[in-house]
Amino acid sequence: MEGDGTAVRLGIDAVVVSMHDETPRVLTVEGGAAPRLPAGPFVPERDRTLELAARRLIVEQTALMVGYLEQLYTFGDRYRDPREAAGGPRMVSVGYLALVGAGAAAGSGGVAWRDWYGFLPWEDDRAGRAPLLDAAVLPYVAQTVAAQADAALALRARIAFGLDGAAWNNDAVLERYELLFELGGVAEARQPRAAFGAPMDGDHRRILATAIGRLRGKIKYRPIVFELLPPAFTLSELQRTVEALAGMRIHGPNFRRLVEDTGIVEGTGERRSTPGRPAELFRFRSDVLAERQDPGIGIR
Repeated sequence: MEGDGTAVRLGIDAVVVSMHDETPRVLTVEGGAAPRLPAGPFVPERDRTLELAARRLIVEQTALMVGYLEQLYTFGDRYRDPREAAGGPRMVSVGYLALVGAGAAAGSGGVAWRDWYGFLPWEDDRAGRAPLLDAAVLPYVAQTVAAQADAALALRARIAFGLDGAAWNNDAVLERYELLFELGGVAEARQPRAAFGAPMDGDHRRILATAIGRLRGKIKYRPIVFELLPPAFTLSELQRTVEALAGMRIHGPNFRRLVEDTGIVEGTGERRSTPGRPAELFRFRSDVLAERQDPGIGIR
């Protein structure tokens, strides 16, 4: 592709997510200074569609077949590939989000499931407010923003990080990462002054932040959380999966009432042996898709 005399190359990036030990994990590939997502070029002669290209790349690089796959976003910022500054092509990639069930096995040879909160530790409030947030991230953001005396930047920081009494928006994962990037708070920044969280290759941590924000928003109005659960599950397992994705604790009785009121699950008539009394098993009730326009877990 050509435009204004500059070559443009199209690629695919894939965020593959699964649950392991009540922890959301993302599939990464080694091979550089930092782990990366499964990624590669779109080959028009080989790939009939972008989705098929994404599935092909995931299989080739991780040996994993995925079911649920949705297009995430198109990433095309100038100089996202540093080779562009030296005359290389503009790299544009289409991001995809894939969800696979717990225990999914991937290939070896540098392929690994990693806790996604290792890359974005300020996003995990399940054990109370993330310690790194108050100890380091918020002071850094406040001091760096104040030094720039930019009212628009200060407003963005207040909204993204809940500063000065503003509410914390759990879905604004990308906004928080992008602000840290601009303020030099991550290793991938053009002029890094701090390095919060583990780095990823190129802009792959930005792509991951986009996927987490998408998932957090979407579980409220679509039943995609069930893509990460076995066909039969307990309500406790459902709650812990939602909490893991949202990065927050949910009041147990309230969650159970919410699930029962939405009619999104139904009992299987079976129970699983657990310490104490056996736990009832449930499954996703597919009829809810025809009954409601927003069949998700409407957490707040």
